Amino acid sequence: SKYFSISELTVSETAARRGLKNIPFGKQLENLKQTAQRMDVIREGLGKPVIVTSGYRSPEVNAAIGGSRTSAHCHGLAVDFTCPGYGSPLDVAKAILASGIEFDQLIHEFGAWVHIGFAEPGKPSRKQTLTINKRGTLAGLV
Repeated sequence: SKYFSISELTVSETAARRGLKNIPFGKQLENLKQTAQRMDVIREGLGKPVIVTSGYRSPEVNAAIGGSRTSAHCHGLAVDFTCPGYGSPLDVAKAILASGIEFDQLIHEFGAWVHIGFAEPGKPSRKQTLTINKRGTLAGLV
């Protein structure tokens, strides 16, 4: 993609620390390439660099961090990120919501980052917007 490399979308400190492989292949890799292109649209809409903190996660990496078994990260369909040059994670989430960008899930997580997940090709997007706080409580995008 214009702004994101596959290595940037697969980097994992947990994988490095624990010696786990975090390499997408087949469908996951194809999904991740499409996700990178979708992230290009977000980057251009925000007009500032985006810092990816989590993209693709192999099942082993996802388990090591305690991720959901149904995580879109495992399919190459989700990215956690910040955009400090634009504003707070909540500001970023609200900008994405207002932009009309198609997403499956948009989550403002712990006041610290934005999670965006995309529907699998051929499946409808749920357009779910959530905030999760430090107590683990889920609510609509605040």
